[in-house]
Amino acid sequence: MLGARSGEVQRGGKPEGTVSALMAPLPLICTILADSFTAACHPSRESPFMLDRRFIIENLDAVRQNCVDRGMTVDLDRFMELDEARKAADQALQELNRRSNDVAKSIGQAKDAGEREARIAEGRRLRGERDAKSAELETLDAEYAQLHALIPNMAHPDAPVGKDDKANLEIDKGATPIRDFGFEPKDHVELMENLGMLDLEAGAKVSGHGFYYLKNDAVLLDLALQSYAVRFLTERGYSPLMTPDLARNEMLAGTGFVPRGEETQIYSVEETDLSLIATAEITLAGLYADSVIDVRDLPIRLCGLSHCFRTEAGAHGRATRGIYRVHQFTKVEMFAYTTPENSEEMHQEMYRIERDFFDSLEIPYRVVDTATGDLGAPAYRKYDLEAWMPGRGDGGDFGEVTSTSNCTDYQARRLGIRIKDPSQKGTVLAHTLNGTCVADCRALISVVENHQQPDGSVSVPEVLRPYFGKDAIRPS
Repeated sequence: MLGARSGEVQRGGKPEGTVSALMAPLPLICTILADSFTAACHPSRESPFMLDRRFIIENLDAVRQNCVDRGMTVDLDRFMELDEARKAADQALQELNRRSNDVAKSIGQAKDAGEREARIAEGRRLRGERDAKSAELETLDAEYAQLHALIPNMAHPDAPVGKDDKANLEIDKGATPIRDFGFEPKDHVELMENLGMLDLEAGAKVSGHGFYYLKNDAVLLDLALQSYAVRFLTERGYSPLMTPDLARNEMLAGTGFVPRGEETQIYSVEETDLSLIATAEITLAGLYADSVIDVRDLPIRLCGLSHCFRTEAGAHGRATRGIYRVHQFTKVEMFAYTTPENSEEMHQEMYRIERDFFDSLEIPYRVVDTATGDLGAPAYRKYDLEAWMPGRGDGGDFGEVTSTSNCTDYQARRLGIRIKDPSQKGTVLAHTLNGTCVADCRALISVVENHQQPDGSVSVPEVLRPYFGKDAIRPS
C-alpha cells in the first residue's frame, strides 16, 4: 500500500530542448530552492531547507565542525548575521504594516480636507517605506536561503571522519571468498568483446566517450539482473514503479542533487526546468513532495526502475575503463519513507538486502562505512558494497557496486514531506532512505569477471538462470 497523498552533451550551439551539462555558478541551485519554496518562507519566514534553523543556531559549533568534517565550506557567520537581519527587517515590516493600516483607517475620521490630505500623504509615505522594507527582506531571504541550502546534513557520530573515500572504513566482507582462478583472469572488456557482448567503439562513435552498446547475451544478462532484482525486492515488500527519466529541477535540488553549477553531475535540458535523473532516488523522493502521509501507511517501501544519466567528469584510467564509469545505465533502486523512530531499522534492512542480493550472485565484496567527506550532503550515514573485480586496475581491486543511505529528514524538509498521526496534534517530518539493489553496468562487470572460465566463457549464477535461459555464455 503506497499510503495517502495530499496536494503533488551539448556541443556547439544551444537550441531549445537540447541536453547539456550546464555550467553556472553554484548559487543557482540555491535559487532554484528559494524560488520553489518562497511561499513557505512567509509569513513565518522559516526556511524549509535542510537542518532546522533553531538547531543550527543552538548547535552552531557542531554544525561548523560537521561542515569541516565533510569538506564543505559554508559561511555560517554570515548565516547568523542574516538570521538576525531578517528578524529585524521582518519586525520593522510588521510595524510599518500596522502603522499604514492605522493611518488608512483614520482617513475617514479626518475633521477637514487639510487633515484628510495630510493623512493620505502619511499613508503614501508609509507604503513607500513598507515597499522598500519588503524588498530589503526579500533580498535578505534570498541570500539566507542560498546559505541555508548549502548546509549539509549532520553525519552519524560513528561515521569515519575523513576527506574522501580513502578514509572509508572496511567493516565486513561478503559470503563468497575471492576466487583463486588458477589462470590469468581477463577484464570485462576483453571478456565481453570476445563473447560479442560489448561494443565500446560504436558507442563512442554514435554518442561519445562513456557510451556503449550492450549486445546479444549482454542484453539478456542485463535484463535478467533487472528482473531478478525487481522480484527480489517485491518479495520483500517493495512496491515496483517505473519512474520518469526526467524530473523538475526543484525535485533534484530538494533531494540534494545539483542540477546546475560547476560541481554538477547532472545533464539538464536547456530552456526548461527539467533534468535527466542520476538515480530513481530523485523521482521516488519527489513522489510524495508537498504531501502529508498517514503514519498508519508507514513504512512505505518502493522499488524504482529507471535509466540514470551522469556526466561522470573526472580522470579516466585502467581502473575505470570499459563500462565501470559511464554516462548512462539502468538501476533498480530501493527507497523508503519512515517515521524518525524507525529510520535506523529501515537502513539496516536495506543494507541487509543489498548484501543478500550480491551474496546470491556469488560475488565477493566488502562493506565500507562511508567517511564524512564522501557522504554527500544529504546522507546521515552510508554503507557501500564494493565488489571484487579481478580485471580492475593491475591485479584486481574492489569497486563500488551499491550504496545505501539514511538521509533522516534532510530531503523531507526540502521537499515538504510530513507525517500525520491522527491520534496526535500536528505533523512531523518524514525520514527518507535509499539504496541500490543493482546498477547494471557494474553488476555486469562483477558477474562476468568473477564467473569467467579458462576457455573465456562465463558461468551464469544459478539465481539468474531462470531469467537468462542458459547456464553459461560461451564463445560462438
